[in-house]
Amino acid sequence: MSTLRLATWNVEWFSYLFDARDGLLADGEPSRRHKTTRQDQADAIAYVLERLDADLVMIIEAPNTGHTQRTTRALETFARTYDLRQTAALIGYANNTHQEIAALYDPTRVTLEHKPLESPGAPRFDGDFELDVDVDAQPETHSFSKPPLELELKAPALAAPLHLIGVHAKSKSPGKTADPQEAITKSIANRRKQLAQCVWLRRRIDDMLDAGLPTLVMGDLNDGPGLDGYEKLFGRSSIEVVLGDPATPDRQLYDPHAQAWLNPRQGWTLSTARFYHRDYQRYVNALLDYIMVSADVLATYRPRWRIWHPFDEPRLYRDAALRDALLTASDHFPVTIDLHDG
Repeated sequence: MSTLRLATWNVEWFSYLFDARDGLLADGEPSRRHKTTRQDQADAIAYVLERLDADLVMIIEAPNTGHTQRTTRALETFARTYDLRQTAALIGYANNTHQEIAALYDPTRVTLEHKPLESPGAPRFDGDFELDVDVDAQPETHSFSKPPLELELKAPALAAPLHLIGVHAKSKSPGKTADPQEAITKSIANRRKQLAQCVWLRRRIDDMLDAGLPTLVMGDLNDGPGLDGYEKLFGRSSIEVVLGDPATPDRQLYDPHAQAWLNPRQGWTLSTARFYHRDYQRYVNALLDYIMVSADVLATYRPRWRIWHPFDEPRLYRDAALRDALLTASDHFPVTIDLHDG
């Protein structure tokens, strides 16, 4: 029996570890991470990637592609510098945010192809999408600031190619504002945009299921059921939209961590991200990162998920080197899925 390991990881400020020509800035200067040098952050990212030992990592907030920069060149430079086995990188549609979505992978284990789809109900992710989300009977035009990355993955261990969608959905945060009413207005507007993006994503998923394509959705969806009060205005969370209708379970996606959130609160929560809250003067946790799979993937490969949160898993906490690297590298923690071929 062989195992294929896939991961998703939002690496905070990864872009700022590279110069204008994608040279790695692993030095003593401050990184964008709080009280962390660029050397320390780069070393921590590399150590985590090595310990994850994934055949493919969907990097959310990957280094920039722009006038002189190339995401793939930066990631492959990083891999060479640290002698990682994930030596190849691939992106789809570049964006203007300095936060690309990219796959870093081991080309001796998997073959990847950027394979974007489109249909009348779900145009290409670098285009526009019409949907009425403010209930005025007039559809609004929506777009992705970070278009999802659609990939076809082939590997000897797989019965058929897998179709991956790497996602970084719109944040609901209102940003910095001192006006409470302005914060409410921005939060509601951002949730509308996020909901539209997730409806668009779900329509693509439906197209893929109709075509019989084994599907995985991986990345930072910036949402979880019950995560904020504005969800009541829209009836359901964006996560529930992406997972699909419970009335048709064969067309639903599955992620055990999302399922835990869908159940009534038991007094505990799962989390994939850790942020410092200035008002509370403490760290708070959130479940934002997911790997959702279609029913055929669930049935065929008996997947096993893991959130690499150093304070929530005793094995990780006891491993001081890995624990410290996870805390230094990013404010999000990786999520992995192991697919078994026998």
